[in-house]
Amino acid sequence: MDNRLVCQLCRQKFSATTGTQTVLCSNCSTVDSSSHEHGRTSTLFICLKKILCSNCQRPDASGSPSTNYPKHCALDNYGAVGPKRAVLCGVSYKTWKYKLKGTINDVFNMKRFLIQNYKFPEENILMLTEEQTDIRLIPTKVNIENCLKWLVKDCRSGDSLVFYYSGHGLRQPDFNNDELDGFDETICPVDFLKEGMILDNDIYATIVKPLTEGVTLHAIVDACHSGTILDLEHVYDHQNKKWIDNRPPSGARKQTSGGKAYCISACEDDQVAADTSAFSSKAMNGALTFILTDEIERKKLDITYGELLDKIQERIERANKQGCLGGSRILRRICGPNLTQKPLLSASEVFNVYERQFKL
Repeated sequence: MDNRLVCQLCRQKFSATTGTQTVLCSNCSTVDSSSHEHGRTSTLFICLKKILCSNCQRPDASGSPSTNYPKHCALDNYGAVGPKRAVLCGVSYKTWKYKLKGTINDVFNMKRFLIQNYKFPEENILMLTEEQTDIRLIPTKVNIENCLKWLVKDCRSGDSLVFYYSGHGLRQPDFNNDELDGFDETICPVDFLKEGMILDNDIYATIVKPLTEGVTLHAIVDACHSGTILDLEHVYDHQNKKWIDNRPPSGARKQTSGGKAYCISACEDDQVAADTSAFSSKAMNGALTFILTDEIERKKLDITYGELLDKIQERIERANKQGCLGGSRILRRICGPNLTQKPLLSASEVFNVYERQFKL
C-alpha cells in the first residue's frame, strides 16, 4: 500500500510504500525519515528540525519581563465570567536547546496592553507559560485546549474574547481537501513532540464555530505559518486591497454561529515569523506583538484594521532594510538580506478595513 508524502524542503508530492523508513525526494533529492499514522504522513520531526535549527530559530535575549502571575486562576470562576476575557499563551520551550525567550515578554506585554487600554479585568485573563505554578496553566496540549473551551463557554451577546499565542508554528499536509494550499497550519504546545500539535481545524471548532450572535473574537497569533490558523473564510489581500475567498475546496463551511471572528497573524501560511530586538534594545519580542501594541498605543486606540496592517508592514520593511530583522547572522545566511514577514488579516465576514476601528 502506498502513502502520499510531501517533501518538506521543496513541497513536491509523491508516494512511498507503507513501512518505508527513509524516502528520497525525486525532485530535490532530500532524504526524509518518514513515519505514517492512519495513512497520513507525519512531518513533525523534519519540520521541527527545520524550524529549530534554521528559519525559525529565535535569537537568545537578555532581559526578562516582570513575571507577576495572578494569584487567582480564572478557571476557578463560577457563574458568568464577564464580558471581556482572554487566553494568552506563550511557549518558551525552556528545556530545549533552542528555547524562545521572547515569547514570555510577549505574553506579559499583551496582558499589560489588554488591561491598560481595553479594561480587561486581570481575573478574566488566563496566562499559559512554563513558569506558571498552577499546573493547569502550563502550555501543554490538553491545557491549551481546556483554556480555549473556557474562553467561549457560555459566551453571550456583548462579549469580547481574545486568544493570543506566541510560540512555534508549523504546517503539515492536508489530505481532506479543506485547505487551498494543501497544508494545515498548527501551533506547538510545549509537549507537542509527545502529544501532537493543535491544528487549525481544531482551533476553528473550539473557538470560532461556537461564537453566537453579538460575540466578538480576536485572535493575535505571533508564530510561523500562522496566516490562516483560525480557518476563517475570508482573507484580506493587503497588497491588492481586496478580500479573498478562503472557503475549503471540499465545500465545507467554516462559519461562526452568528458571532464575529477576526485574526491578525504574524505572517502568511508559507512564511516564517521572527522574534527580534530591532524594535526595542531592552528585550526580545515577537515583531508582530511589539509593533501591534506599540502602534495602537501611539494612536491612542484610534486606528482602523487597515491602518494597523499598513503600520505593521511598514515597520517590518524598515527593519528588513536595516538587516534581516535585527541583524541576525543566522537569519541573514538563510533568508538573505530581504527577509519579509507579511502580517495577515482574516475574518468571518467581509468589511471595509479602512473604515472599521480596531477594538477589543
